[in-house]
Amino acid sequence: MNIVKKITTYIFLLSYCVINAQYTDQINSNRPGLSVSAFAVGKTIAQVETGIYGIMEKHSILNYETRGMGVDLSLRYGAFMEELEFVVDMQYQFDQQEDALYITNRNDFKQFTVGAKYLIYDPDKNYKPELNLYSWKANHKFKWRNLIPAFAVYGGVNLIGGDNPYTFPEDQISAKIAAITQNHFGKWVWVNNIIFDKFPTDYPSIGVISTLTRGFNEKWSGFIEFQGFSSDYYADGLGRLGAAHLLSDTMQIDASITGNFKDTPSILYGSIGFSWRFDANYKDILVAGKGEREDEYNEEQKKKKEKKDKEREERKKKKNQRLDEVELDGN
Repeated sequence: MNIVKKITTYIFLLSYCVINAQYTDQINSNRPGLSVSAFAVGKTIAQVETGIYGIMEKHSILNYETRGMGVDLSLRYGAFMEELEFVVDMQYQFDQQEDALYITNRNDFKQFTVGAKYLIYDPDKNYKPELNLYSWKANHKFKWRNLIPAFAVYGGVNLIGGDNPYTFPEDQISAKIAAITQNHFGKWVWVNNIIFDKFPTDYPSIGVISTLTRGFNEKWSGFIEFQGFSSDYYADGLGRLGAAHLLSDTMQIDASITGNFKDTPSILYGSIGFSWRFDANYKDILVAGKGEREDEYNEEQKKKKEKKDKEREERKKKKNQRLDEVELDGN
């Protein structure tokens, strides 16, 4: 418990020492990691994020093995404002657990949570950096303000039946809250979630998920993730890595693998998934005033015009020169 608390405190403080609008031209999925981004999908945007996974567990002390598969489903919808989204998270698992005496087949919801997320602070909102028209390096160098994260909060309710093989009978209804930070460093994105779950049951848990994602090109991205959680019943730390491929502006596929760092039990997950966004009802929000790149655009257009005028003058001079040469030859 103390280790997870220390890690949680460290990441939370580092995020504060260390995307402009909600809507983006391309889908922004939380998959294939388990962390949740600070930004909402955008008003009137609906998004489906789903996948299937296989699982293997083996406990060296209790001497049992578990093998199975499951389905993840997350439904996200932006409503009322750009910063707010409503979320339904579901996970249904089928497995077989075998010990020295029994073989038990199980299936039920491991998670069914209904909640909402709200973006409280976006450091890039209304921020218009001054552009250096003479230096690409100056415009792309590291800026200390990039250490200021976007910040969001999440609140939800866990709804799981009492006769569930994956939890305790008193866990039918409980609360889940989270603090979310997100930093952008060029092609890198760092997301941190601090999660307080299953309150006020007998076994509440505290956890942290830290995800570092990098875009390799317009179609591919990869990530590495650490997840730690602890309660009076169970504590663990897991490592996760994977990649996502953009099929189109509204569709993404992904794959990931997860393992932990102990054998009580040892855990191995493999997952593939698909995300789809429906944005036909979205309308751009027009803001009066000068855009961030308007001065840069005007300067680019001015340079293009000057270049064309110069080329036109050079062609005119060459043409006149050839005419003079012809007249001299004729004389």
